[in-house]
Amino acid sequence: MTGDWIGYLAAALTTLSFVPQALQIIRSKDTRGISMPMYLSFTVGVACWIGYGVVLGSVPMIASNLVTLALAATILALKLRYG
Repeated sequence: MTGDWIGYLAAALTTLSFVPQALQIIRSKDTRGISMPMYLSFTVGVACWIGYGVVLGSVPMIASNLVTLALAATILALKLRYG
């Protein structure tokens, strides 16, 4: 048995952790509690993880970070739009 299952579990848990935050912001349009510098640096960092995953050929890393990037970018875009 390989350690891939750990990667898939970690990917699922960390990616799913963004769903409640994204849904709350989409519904309420309230972004006052969101730090712009944090989400900007986080979004860039997730994009870097995708690149690293591509270099390693790690499907769990690529897939989870693509979903996380979409969620984080949505939150960031709503922060830019609603302040």
